[in-house]
Amino acid sequence: MNAIDPRASGATRQVLSDRYQSVRTRTEELAEPLSPEDQVVQSMPDASPTKWHRAHTTWFFETFLLLPFLPSYRRLNDDYALLFNSYYVAAGPRHARPRRGLLTRPSCAEVAAYRTAVDEGMAALLRDPPKEAVPLIELGLQHEQQHQELLLTDILHALGGNPLNPAYDPAWQEPRGATGPERMLDGPEGVVEIGHDGSGFAFDNEAPRHRAFLAPYRIADRLVGNGEWLAFMEDGGYREPLLWMSDGWAAREAEGWEAPLHWEKRDGGWMQFGLGGLRPLDPDLPVRHISWYEADAFARWAGKRLPTEQEWEAAASLPGLADLEGIAWQWTGSAYRPYPGFQPWAGAVGEYNGKFMIGQMVLRGGSLATPPGHTRPSYRNFFPPGARWQFTGLRLAEDVA
Repeated sequence: MNAIDPRASGATRQVLSDRYQSVRTRTEELAEPLSPEDQVVQSMPDASPTKWHRAHTTWFFETFLLLPFLPSYRRLNDDYALLFNSYYVAAGPRHARPRRGLLTRPSCAEVAAYRTAVDEGMAALLRDPPKEAVPLIELGLQHEQQHQELLLTDILHALGGNPLNPAYDPAWQEPRGATGPERMLDGPEGVVEIGHDGSGFAFDNEAPRHRAFLAPYRIADRLVGNGEWLAFMEDGGYREPLLWMSDGWAAREAEGWEAPLHWEKRDGGWMQFGLGGLRPLDPDLPVRHISWYEADAFARWAGKRLPTEQEWEAAASLPGLADLEGIAWQWTGSAYRPYPGFQPWAGAVGEYNGKFMIGQMVLRGGSLATPPGHTRPSYRNFFPPGARWQFTGLRLAEDVA
């Protein structure tokens, strides 16, 4: 686990303390527009209530830092260990994920008090943190940033189920991304280095750095746009089984997919629901809220394919490659599997990534909901191929004959 140097000077400890305060404050700022009623809703088993995100990220610092490293710390409520553990089996029993929306209690006010109590404990720990605690503090901050993104994607899904289409923030502005004719750029080929280089923080699934061989390929300079997706739809893309993987076609039929998630047809035109509410579909914006199955079918329809995660990472430094982050996570053609020589972190935090390396596909980049500075070219996001509630899009690639 790479993080701030454990041999922390006073100045470095202050930087870590300031960063802790900033990240924790940002979570509360993201939750501020939401009512207590908003914060308890769980719209599907894969999503979590805002209140739960606020409590779980607090539980993480309590469980992995305060209890082991601050002897004077006492839990505010012993029951929170059960309610707000997510999937860390080694850390104890857990409340079932699909039932998080039933946790009307503790209240939002009690969760706020829990956050305050843990923040006070962390302030004491940060005054002179043991060197072995410093990487875990950084992990906790990175973990909370991931949940900041989940907070936004999950509440969008919840609000999207309301027929009144209430906006999370009516002033929210969508990032536009690159426009104009798509250009296919020659990607790096031959033997390349893939994975984190060891400088700064990285999750365990980004390592170890290793070599990969890339055959000649080209990669699109921008993301696929809404207008191009409309052309796919109008050409029968959602009705042509030859474009789809078998599991994808079954999902399309079972779920009734005819367009990306959060698209709605009104008065003969398409609308899109986002964090700013329901707005007319902008054909120049990059498409988002599509599953891997849909992205793969579109690529086949376009006569191209999805880039592998190795191709995407190797191409990330190419001049002219736009929309790498800040708009939509980008599906790749790669299954989420361990790198050669992968080793999970020691202890319960070793459950963070490794045990999910089956049945998922890799996404690269970063979305409009990803905190600035949170990602890097080696960052590996992952979701099941049918997931659509995230801000997910695609860029195309093709083989060079």
